[in-house]
Amino acid sequence: MLAVAERFIRYAKIDTQSQDGVEAFPSTEKQKRLGELLVEEMKALGLSDVRMDAHGYVYGVIPSNLDGAEGHPVPSLGFIAHMDTAPACLGTGVDPQIVGQYDGGVIWLNREMGLALDPAEFEDLADYKGQDLITTDGNTLLGADDKAGVAEIMEMAAYLMAHPEIPHGKICIGFTPDEEVGRGADFFDVEGFGADVAYTVDGGALGELEYENFNAASAFVTIHGVSIHTGSARGKMKNALLLGMELHSLLPVYENPACTDGYEGFFHLDDMKGCVETCSMKYFLRDHDRAKFEKKKQLMEAATDYMNVKYGSGTVELKLQDSYYNMIEQIKPHFYLIDAAREAMKALDIQPKICAIRGGTDGARLSYMGLPCPNLCTGGHNFHGRYEYISIQSMDKIVKLLVRLAETIGEYAGK
Repeated sequence: MLAVAERFIRYAKIDTQSQDGVEAFPSTEKQKRLGELLVEEMKALGLSDVRMDAHGYVYGVIPSNLDGAEGHPVPSLGFIAHMDTAPACLGTGVDPQIVGQYDGGVIWLNREMGLALDPAEFEDLADYKGQDLITTDGNTLLGADDKAGVAEIMEMAAYLMAHPEIPHGKICIGFTPDEEVGRGADFFDVEGFGADVAYTVDGGALGELEYENFNAASAFVTIHGVSIHTGSARGKMKNALLLGMELHSLLPVYENPACTDGYEGFFHLDDMKGCVETCSMKYFLRDHDRAKFEKKKQLMEAATDYMNVKYGSGTVELKLQDSYYNMIEQIKPHFYLIDAAREAMKALDIQPKICAIRGGTDGARLSYMGLPCPNLCTGGHNFHGRYEYISIQSMDKIVKLLVRLAETIGEYAGK
């Protein structure tokens, strides 16, 4: 088995799920278990300035071996991935399975549960016939988002440290906690990280290269109803659950994730709970276009105002909170990052696939914190669930891609 696959499987078995709605940072202490291991491994490889801070961020440096080189200064280049896995599916007891030389048929993950990867449903499987795949056992997620990125960066580091003849500038490595709950950049030490520019390695299929993402906000709705005995409720009861349903009906029916793709934004009702007396709702508002994004927030406010006029002031409370913005405006002045990645892919016979992220990465926020940071692929599919899988051959190519970027980034920085 290739070294990057062995490394990934080792990391995947460590439970690092983050938890939403927790004030502590990181949201789960168990994320630090992987962080401690990564610190040990980077020190063993001989990296410099290796550390894990109090918040659980892990940093390390591969020093430049270009002292005295002539020409345009080579920028300090960062590679970043997140250690946590999503709370959307069970992440405890991950037991990766290897499917050697996939034959193109149905892959049974768990026959007892009736779970299988069927190419009739998961069409991308057709691209991997003859390759070696890592899948779940049907009981948990796999964690390729983003332990594949972690493993690929670590394997790149191992290769560069073992091959000092490969010329490169300063390479800065960073691993973050709590990305999956939207807090991965909260305490990232941009200055201490030491990179001029960076890539997150947090994308999907081989070849994906992303420098656009959603503008994102969360809407927290609280509805105050009036509970009255059903026998005497006429004209008095205000059922908070029904008011929540009415509020939702004021939003565009087809602007939800199940009806959108590409550059289309949406309102996503992520959580709703309550009773007659009170109801809480949580929405995700997303759009690549900043003007359309602002209009979505305005529509949410207008719906709230309408409900308060109809049912009385204070019936509906709304809190809007921006999460991150489209990184493209921060990437444009450093577009050589995209050119370098695209040419590195072509040199390795990887077909570049420029696409917009229907989500966000740590890089989206870091780009607005002064660290331009587009996103590279990891090779994985079907993240956050039991049908997750990744190609070992894709992971190996991505390690080669990171090595090539480390070697060639200086050729593009001055253009």
